[in-house]
Amino acid sequence: MDMVLFSNLSLDETLRGAARKMVARLENWEANSLLGTPVADVIDELMDIGSVDCPRLHRDQAWQEDPVEDVERRGHHPYRVERRFTKFILVVPFSGNRSVLDLRTSKHTGSYPYVEKMREQEIWVSAVGDGKSASTVEAELNAAVDKVEMYLGWAREEIERHNGQLQAELPEMVERRRAKLLADRNLQAAIGYPIRRRADADTYAVPIQRRAIRPQRGHRQSAAPFVPEPVMAEADYRAALAVLRTSRNGLERSPRLAAKLNEEEIRDFLLFNLNNNFEGAAAGEVFNGDGKTDILIRVEDRNIFIGECKVWKGPKTMDEAFDQLFGYLVWRDTKAAILLFIRSANVTDAIRKAVAKIKAHPNYKRPAPPPAEGEHAFVMHAKDDPEREIHLALLPFALRPPRATT
Repeated sequence: MDMVLFSNLSLDETLRGAARKMVARLENWEANSLLGTPVADVIDELMDIGSVDCPRLHRDQAWQEDPVEDVERRGHHPYRVERRFTKFILVVPFSGNRSVLDLRTSKHTGSYPYVEKMREQEIWVSAVGDGKSASTVEAELNAAVDKVEMYLGWAREEIERHNGQLQAELPEMVERRRAKLLADRNLQAAIGYPIRRRADADTYAVPIQRRAIRPQRGHRQSAAPFVPEPVMAEADYRAALAVLRTSRNGLERSPRLAAKLNEEEIRDFLLFNLNNNFEGAAAGEVFNGDGKTDILIRVEDRNIFIGECKVWKGPKTMDEAFDQLFGYLVWRDTKAAILLFIRSANVTDAIRKAVAKIKAHPNYKRPAPPPAEGEHAFVMHAKDDPEREIHLALLPFALRPPRATT
């Protein structure tokens, strides 16, 4: 029996209902969990609830079922008339939300598409073949699919407008809700009675001066009460990357000097420039070296900035960098940088391979805005915890090979 598409509930009202569910999820999100979940992940989850994936027909993958003989009966006994005929069936796969094919669009012709049947991700259209040429049957099958496509086009207009509005408004909605919850926490802290906290509760962002890296509170995903953790403010992170970038540019413009320096000496040069621009509130230098390759900011035995200096020796170099990077006890919102010293001729190829290794890593989450044009940034997550994010910048250094010592 034929099915009528795009003729049931209103698509517009269904989209509004999805938006209401999304808002309800945000408003009822457990406070500690919302404050502790990365904003990008919150937005992704809410978009999954509030948005709709409009179906797309894959006509290039269409195929025919075997012809089916059917019987049409008219009248009543003893005057019933039967007519036997053959139907030719075209099966067209589709992807996307199946329920959209049942929803009534704002635009319509008054004549809705019919299909022979609809399975989970397929529509079946048919045409009667008796007494018709192959081209005529093919044209009727194509016309049936075209009509579905026309209504899908109207549905897609509504859905894309709806999804686009959600995408534009969600960041502000989430920040407004988080700000309300944080304000409630601050008000609670200002009331004279003590707040019961876990033993490891209050931690904070790094106070650094000269260019002062200001206190900023990070968030933790947990069913336990929300607690702040030490983080490096985004503006300070970008400022530190700018110092590293300037130092890198100076080395690249002084190839004779760069050729005289080994990796540890370059690391010390970078540390010198960083500590010339940043100063800890309690002690002088805030950036410190650990071993031959690391540039760190450490607070309460936690590394909140990690710079890994690596000499490019092929893609395996990135594996070594990751082993060291994720070997640290990493807090969510930790800032990191891989400073890649490329002393080979093909710098572009090395950068391309390094980026590919990062994106292929199991801890990779998504790209991030790059610190500068031509550079690369990513969001990774800590070992076994996708909620604890690491902001990772890749800073390539195009350097001459070091001179052999005599």
